Amino acid sequence: MINNQVTQKSSSKGILIQNVSKMFYNAEGEGIEALKPVNLDIKAGEFVAVIGPSGCGKSTLLNIIAGFESATAGSVWVDGEKITQPSIDRGMVFQQYALFPWLNVSENVEFGLKQMQVPAEERKKIVHSFLELVGLQEFANASIMALSGGMKQRVALARVFCTNPSIILMDEPFGALDALTRSMLQDELLAIWKEYEKTVVLITHSVQEALVLANRIVVITNRPGKIKLDIDINLPYPRDKKSLEFRELEAQILSQLTDEIAKNYGVKPKSLTAD
Repeated sequence: MINNQVTQKSSSKGILIQNVSKMFYNAEGEGIEALKPVNLDIKAGEFVAVIGPSGCGKSTLLNIIAGFESATAGSVWVDGEKITQPSIDRGMVFQQYALFPWLNVSENVEFGLKQMQVPAEERKKIVHSFLELVGLQEFANASIMALSGGMKQRVALARVFCTNPSIILMDEPFGALDALTRSMLQDELLAIWKEYEKTVVLITHSVQEALVLANRIVVITNRPGKIKLDIDINLPYPRDKKSLEFRELEAQILSQLTDEIAKNYGVKPKSLTAD
C-alpha cells in the first residue's frame, strides 16, 4: 500500500486561505501586524507565485500554509481539511536547502521515505529515479558539503518530490543562485511540475522568475501584508521574456511593487528594473 502511494502520482490538492491574519509580539508585549486578513483560493494543480516587498509577510503566509506557524485569526484548508500542523503531504523547499550535512546525497533524498516506512528496496528505486530526474545519479554517494549551491537545491527538490506530496511550498528556492544556475533549475522545476501535476506555491522577489514559472501571480502589499493584485498568467510555456505580452505583464507587476516599496522610504523610486 505504501509503495503504491509513493510510486503513483498523487492528485494535487487545492488550498483555501480564509481571513488569515498574523500578529507578532516583542518582549515588551508590543504587537507587530505581519498580515492583514488574507483570502486566497488556490485551485488544485495551479502554480502560484507570491511576490511583494521585503518584510511584507510572504514567508509568514507560506509558513502558515505549511503548518509551521499558526494564524492569529482565520484558517487555511486543504481539500476541506483544516491545517493545524505540518504534513509530509505539503513538501517544503527552502532557500538555504535545509539538507543534512552528515548524510550523503542519496540518504538526504531517502530521508522522508524512511519516515513514511517505505521498504528499503522500494526506497532505493525511488531515490534512483528522482536523482536521475534532477541529473545527480552520478553523485548519489557524494557528501552534501562537496556540492555546489545549484546541486544542493537539486537534492532538495528530489527529496521533496520523491515523497509524492500533493502540494509543494517553495520559499525563494533559487534566490541565492547565480543567474545561469537559477535559469536551469527553473526549467527543471517546470518539467517536474508538468510531469507530476502538483499544486505549487512559490515565494519570490523576482518578477521575472514569477512570470517564467507561474500561471498565477499574487502581489502582496507592504507590511501588514494583504493582497494587492491577483492575476492569471495565460502565456504559453516556455515563456518568451522578450515578447510584448511578457514585458507588458512585467511592467504592470513592477508598477504595483514600486508603489509598495516606496512606502518603506517615503518617496517614490523612479523605476524598478527587471531582475
